[in-house]
Amino acid sequence: MFKELRVFFCIIQFCAALDISSARLNANQSSENSKPRLSVMPMPDTNDGSTLIWLRPQNYQNWKNILLKDLDKYYHPKTTENVTTVVCTHNRKPTKGQVCDVDIREWDICSKENNFNYHRSAPCVFLKLNGLTDGWQPEYYNNTDDLPYDMPPELKHHIIHEITNPPKRNTVWVSCEGEYPVDVEFLGHIEYYPIQGFPGYYFPHKNLEGYLSPLLAVQFKRPRYGVVINIECRAWAKNIKYNRTDRSGSVHFELLLD
Repeated sequence: MFKELRVFFCIIQFCAALDISSARLNANQSSENSKPRLSVMPMPDTNDGSTLIWLRPQNYQNWKNILLKDLDKYYHPKTTENVTTVVCTHNRKPTKGQVCDVDIREWDICSKENNFNYHRSAPCVFLKLNGLTDGWQPEYYNNTDDLPYDMPPELKHHIIHEITNPPKRNTVWVSCEGEYPVDVEFLGHIEYYPIQGFPGYYFPHKNLEGYLSPLLAVQFKRPRYGVVINIECRAWAKNIKYNRTDRSGSVHFELLLD
């Protein structure tokens, strides 16, 4: 009798260890197969590959319409029987069968009611992480003593001095800058909504019906008129590789205000 019980418990322990090993293997494979990169909305509704957001007083409505189409599933999310949408925080993460809500009210001034601020020549764009496989989990820069040397000083300051709640540092950080020194001068002040990155409670990434990838609204407050401004936005996590040549971990676009 006792022999059989010992065998039984050994099997249970073996299966538990196997489940943990399988979960780790799947997570590692997901990380290896993922090639995270950023995408930006809106983009011109042309087929010539242009990445120029050319904003003029007479065409802001066109850009608004492109964004409304891009953001339709966020303004009108689908409901599914097997998945429940819940409000998440860093202390309340989704459980099995749940996905985190993307609260469009947190986009603040970058809303359709405000024309995404295109009519005021202080346009908002929206960033999204693409190239993620099911189960991808970011490795966060959440240790203030371990921030990368090439991270922009403004972002480092934000993480160290403004994010005082440690769980909130479990974030895929994002920085947007002028790509060259002259672009930095012309671009001006930038605001991020709701925060400067993608909160960790949206991860691991899920290929579930009803799951919406988090979006980050970025507003350019006072860009210079009459010049093409080259902009690069970059995502920051230890397992997000950055390569300006193939745009791994980043996105490039241009902004022109007339």
